[in-house]
Amino acid sequence: MSKSIYYVYSNDFQSYKFNESHPFNQRRVELTTDLLKMSGALNESHIIPPRIATDEEIGLIHDPNYIEAVRKAGYGELSEDVANNYGLGTEDVPIFPNMHEASALLVGGTLTAVDLVMEGEADHALSLGGGLHHGFRGKASGFCIYNDSAIAIKYMQQKYGVKVLYIDTDAHHGDGVQWSFYDDPNVCTFSIHETGRYLFPGTGNVSEKGQGQGYGTSFNIPVDAFTEDESFLECFVTAIREVAEFFKPDVIISQNGVDSHVLDPLTHLSTTMKVYREIPKLAHQLAHEHCDGRWIAVGGGGYDHWRVVPRAWSLIWLEMLEKQDEIARGALPTEWIEKWQPKSPVKLIPTWEDPSNLYPPIPRKQEITEKNMQTMEKALQHIRSSRKKAN
Repeated sequence: MSKSIYYVYSNDFQSYKFNESHPFNQRRVELTTDLLKMSGALNESHIIPPRIATDEEIGLIHDPNYIEAVRKAGYGELSEDVANNYGLGTEDVPIFPNMHEASALLVGGTLTAVDLVMEGEADHALSLGGGLHHGFRGKASGFCIYNDSAIAIKYMQQKYGVKVLYIDTDAHHGDGVQWSFYDDPNVCTFSIHETGRYLFPGTGNVSEKGQGQGYGTSFNIPVDAFTEDESFLECFVTAIREVAEFFKPDVIISQNGVDSHVLDPLTHLSTTMKVYREIPKLAHQLAHEHCDGRWIAVGGGGYDHWRVVPRAWSLIWLEMLEKQDEIARGALPTEWIEKWQPKSPVKLIPTWEDPSNLYPPIPRKQEITEKNMQTMEKALQHIRSSRKKAN
């Protein structure tokens, strides 16, 4: 059992809100927190409030001029032309009041989780407000203003001098984090995602392996559209085990986008809640095998925030508690369904598991499975080659 675990949370995470119709909606963090509380798995002793990240901390990754542009945009003081140069005021990243402060709080939440783990106060910490992996040094992208995971990694390097394994299971490639450390041999980025042939951001090819001293520390497994549980997990479990053994990290930070689920409206994969049981289980195991338990987890994508995100994200916390198998079985708490069903535009799924008839059979299943296996083997090629030479 972990010596302690913490859940970084504030209702103010809701302040990161573009508009009512935007697919990115932080209400999903409230829904998840409520589900955990009503399941008896989360109480006030677990919850730590996030701090607000400083400009200096955000500047570990982002350009100072960009930070100032975000601040001015939130005050209505940035011209449209300048905003567009920074990726602000677009369809993906509309401007909203106090956007710098809202974004800095999400970054601060992730840094709060980092310090809890790295100072030895906790083995594991979860901050579901974070996971905004598309932000670049001087540009917002893909619903992401500040890249909290990249900032957290650089912060850990500078403050604690550690080797970091970043695990990204979002359906969209973790491009902003990858490019931030593409030439850094002390950061290993691993992303399993839907192929960029069909999906934003279009990167994350198996050939993206890092450069310079960082060559061989970037791993991408772009799986085919309509990939199902078995193929996704076969690729993920095999690959991340080999990557962790190869890299030997001091700490793991995992980005837990849950938009690979078949019900997600923005992607084309066909996974179910089975995948979201196994992802945190494996991250947990690897943290204890390689990092003395040090594991920081953040949120990410997930746009069916009624039926999918609360159940899937709850499984991360339940795994940290080592109570996933005990609590996450059968019916969800009746009071949670009764509270949220009147507000939901869709019928909530009343059980932790997905119904068996969630989607029709995929006609190309064997072809997709074989193609994904080939992709995984290409991604691991240089690890396996170096192992053969060593033997």
